[in-house]
Amino acid sequence: MTALVIVGAGGFARETAQAVRDAGEFELLGHLDDNPALHGTEVDGVPVLGGGDLVHELPDVQVVVCVGNPRDYAARARLVRRFELPEERYATVVHPTAAVSGTSVIGPGSVLLAHCVLTAAVRVGAHVSVMPHVVLTHDDVIEDFATLTAGVRLGGGVRLERGAYVGSGALVREGTTIGAWSQIGMGSGVLGDVPPGEVWVGSPARRLRAAGAAALEELVTMGGPAT
Repeated sequence: MTALVIVGAGGFARETAQAVRDAGEFELLGHLDDNPALHGTEVDGVPVLGGGDLVHELPDVQVVVCVGNPRDYAARARLVRRFELPEERYATVVHPTAAVSGTSVIGPGSVLLAHCVLTAAVRVGAHVSVMPHVVLTHDDVIEDFATLTAGVRLGGGVRLERGAYVGSGALVREGTTIGAWSQIGMGSGVLGDVPPGEVWVGSPARRLRAAGAAALEELVTMGGPAT
């Protein structure tokens, strides 16, 4: 059985650890977290082995990065860039209750939690976080580092560009594009395209403000405009 470490020890990392145990495909060695106060402790019975840079001292161990929150959803991208690991070092974690069609693909470092559904020809990139009860329908494209929180529903042919964050319970109309590093508020109904680097909320969703500083920095890094 392949050994695995989870970078992060917060809520998403704990959920991923449970998915790993439920699936039984990896030997979970522990968490890596940059908070020294956690080192040598256990989280839900899983040891915190040390800081994130221990990934370089464990060359035969698979890695999945499980950090980020609505206030800083760019943290996962920063860590992956910092580690500079080859793609093959990253594991893909899929909870056994997830329904993934044979025509769908999932990239390295991505996590699909319980009761997700990928219906037909869905493409999920690298280091994507898909929380419980998310439904991705035909021909959806989810680019690297995107986050879909619990209960999100995407119509067919939706594209989430790099780093986009969709809040819990949001609905996105078919054929819509959510721009890179933009954020959709929980419970929103998105009926049209959202530009990069913006926060949209409500139903129908409207622009609230520019995205946070960390997200805008990532947008500039990939060559986009500063909003």
